[in-house]
Amino acid sequence: MQLQSAKQRFEAQGLKLAAISYDSPAILKDFARRHKIEFPLLADPNSEIIRSFNVLNSEAKGMTKGMAYPGFFYIDSNGAIREKYFTPKYTDRLTANNVVSKLFPELSAEATQNVTAPHLQLTLSQTDRSVIPGGRVSLIADIELPLDVHVYSPGVQGYKPIQLTLQGPPGIELQPVVYPNSKVLYLKAIQEHVPVFEGKFRISQDLTVTPSKASDAIRSLFSKERTIFITGDLKYQACDQTVCYPPTSVPVKWQLQVHPLDLKRSPNAIQHK
Repeated sequence: MQLQSAKQRFEAQGLKLAAISYDSPAILKDFARRHKIEFPLLADPNSEIIRSFNVLNSEAKGMTKGMAYPGFFYIDSNGAIREKYFTPKYTDRLTANNVVSKLFPELSAEATQNVTAPHLQLTLSQTDRSVIPGGRVSLIADIELPLDVHVYSPGVQGYKPIQLTLQGPPGIELQPVVYPNSKVLYLKAIQEHVPVFEGKFRISQDLTVTPSKASDAIRSLFSKERTIFITGDLKYQACDQTVCYPPTSVPVKWQLQVHPLDLKRSPNAIQHK
């Protein structure tokens, strides 16, 4: 579902999805059939394409030797690489929907919910409803303020900035919160310039479901499908031209389905040795 959803969103922009693998065509065909993948997969048994893109994982050994670091290139209609998205750890993998949300924020909402909050409209969404261990998902808070109302941005001095603070269960690694660029507002009454957010803006935070480790205790976390909840608070103080309202803390919550890793191998006759 994640791949299909991302495929549809890319095609809405006139783009195509493709993937590179070091495996044989037979293995790719079997993998695509089991996962219902419809976009093209490129067999690269000698890692020639992987090397040409300079993404060979030189640390990979054994059956994973010749494998690429997982990631995405955004290539325009002229064949030029416009953007690339890779993570430092090969076990930390961006989902296709995650990349779509970075390229085209207006297409990022996989699941949305409206949250009641004083002095603003708050909508929570996420790039993926489900993920496998190692997958990275974006949690999103879209905020809309009334005309002439502002909140202070992080880094402001002497005022309470808006702040998203999340807590996840064990096995979740939270990335830094991403705030938009602020604007400088001149407060004529007190003759101060302060960084604020106005109108519509978005706060997001990526999380990674930590992959299985060698120990039985950690492996058991990913032995079956499970649902996890990421909770937290959005803290802010809204102000208009004449009044600063009391500081507010609004609880936020996202739900994520974690699927176990696919450990099924292709038939013996076509397995990579």
